[in-house]
Amino acid sequence: MSSETEKHLAQQLFSQREERFERAPFDREIAFYESIAAGNLEMMRFFYSPLFSEGCGVLSKDALRNLKYHMVVSAALIARFCIHHGMTPEEAYRLSDVYIMKADESLNENAVREIHKDMLEDYTRRMNLIRTRGVYSKPVVKTIEYISGHLHDRVLLSDAAELLHLSEAHLSRIFKTETGVSFSDYVNRMKTESAAALLLYSEYSDLDISNLFAFSSQSYFIKVFRRYMGMTPKEYKKTYRMPDVASDQKPLEETT
Repeated sequence: MSSETEKHLAQQLFSQREERFERAPFDREIAFYESIAAGNLEMMRFFYSPLFSEGCGVLSKDALRNLKYHMVVSAALIARFCIHHGMTPEEAYRLSDVYIMKADESLNENAVREIHKDMLEDYTRRMNLIRTRGVYSKPVVKTIEYISGHLHDRVLLSDAAELLHLSEAHLSRIFKTETGVSFSDYVNRMKTESAAALLLYSEYSDLDISNLFAFSSQSYFIKVFRRYMGMTPKEYKKTYRMPDVASDQKPLEETT
């Protein structure tokens, strides 16, 4: 490393210490990228942080160029996570190139941020399709997409059936035949998996999470959680949570 680089690095480290600069928590960052790779739209929105938010390093003194550089980094990381979870390298890198080019042509910071949000949604939806493509029929794929996009609501078979113009009995039958579980069981399993992530990477209480995922009561949430995870939410947090984890994150649609 050249003496000039060493000097610049020392200056940067000194400035960061003076400003009490802290990097974004690594575990939460991994949870964000994993939620995209898993095709989990609701959890991606929860763990989302605005492009170049608190905890991100400065890559350029020019604000717009700095944001574009962070966009490139984000696109590269997301592409690699998605490839690792089943997306073809061709599709992942082509998609990355498309959004990087869009960002590069942008004339202001807000445009870059909107392009970044679009990219996150696009990758997440594509990964959701990859998880179900060739495995389930179109109605079941659409039902899984509906469930994934409404985990914070009461997810009812009647609503999904109406959306797909199918009878409840028919949808219930083909869903269980193809997935091996009932509609309600699938919903509860997805909600439980998402709730488990919040227990590890947020400061939400059991009651908060119960309300967030529209469980009928806290006691029912604990019962469902124990059924799928083999322990209560409290036990799960105590067993798997890393120390000093905190979150002030808001869902994507609430972020400005």
